[in-house]
Amino acid sequence: MQEIRERTYKPIDAWWTVLLVDPLASRLVRIVAPYRWITPNVLTLIATIIGVGAMVSFAQGDQQWLIVGAILFHLSFVVDCMDGKIARLNGTGTVFGQWLDFVLDRVRVFFCALTLFGGQYAQHHDVKYLWLMSVAIFLDLVRYLNGSQVAKVRRGMKENLDALKFPVEVHPDAAQDMAEPGDEAADDEPVAAARPQSLKSRIGATLKRNRIRTHLFSGIEYEMFVYILAPLTGLIFPITILSGAAMLAFEFLLIYKLYRTTAAYPAKLKAAQARYDEYQESRVRSTV
Repeated sequence: MQEIRERTYKPIDAWWTVLLVDPLASRLVRIVAPYRWITPNVLTLIATIIGVGAMVSFAQGDQQWLIVGAILFHLSFVVDCMDGKIARLNGTGTVFGQWLDFVLDRVRVFFCALTLFGGQYAQHHDVKYLWLMSVAIFLDLVRYLNGSQVAKVRRGMKENLDALKFPVEVHPDAAQDMAEPGDEAADDEPVAAARPQSLKSRIGATLKRNRIRTHLFSGIEYEMFVYILAPLTGLIFPITILSGAAMLAFEFLLIYKLYRTTAAYPAKLKAAQARYDEYQESRVRSTV
């Protein structure tokens, strides 16, 4: 189990995954890992089939079936997490498998939304469930579009700055002198030594030590609240609204952080370019 944890756990993950999925998924991985025919793609398909069971249960509309649907949805998510762990453990992951996993995830969530809220509409004949279905699908779409674009922009900025980093042959002392202000390697230690950590920093450090990311309400928690907690409790309308509001709050926080990063980016890029040009000129002078 220790080897499975070390080789398959992500360094940082959503708290729902860390606390409620990984403990079960890792034990199931230990059982299925020796069977090489159980590939990540096979697990993705199994997760989808279990997800179909959740859809059928949600569509029935009454509380007993909602509970069954919630359990099946969680089990589907557990199996879906297993495919990545098996891929890392056995080295059987493929590019096509990444595409298949992503597409079937979105299909499963979309049809669970249709059946959960559609089943409630059929049960109660209340049009508010149809509006709630539209909101749930919209928020899930916005979350994925925003998350992918934020990652794309951050990756682009990082690649541009990395391209201007100095070669490995630069003397460590010189590299330290030329490190830009705000670099973690250059600045974190003195800051930590000069002043005590804030409550926010201490909480963040505690979460990270336990592999929990500080983005506490992401798309994972949103889906788990809407398709597990809401059906289990029968509080579909209030939980969907509250979880949607919580996810939007954290998404706006991501956008704000991105705005601050992009605002500082031109100056950082200009400074990095100047240092890179200076370094190249010094190399030319040293070879003449």
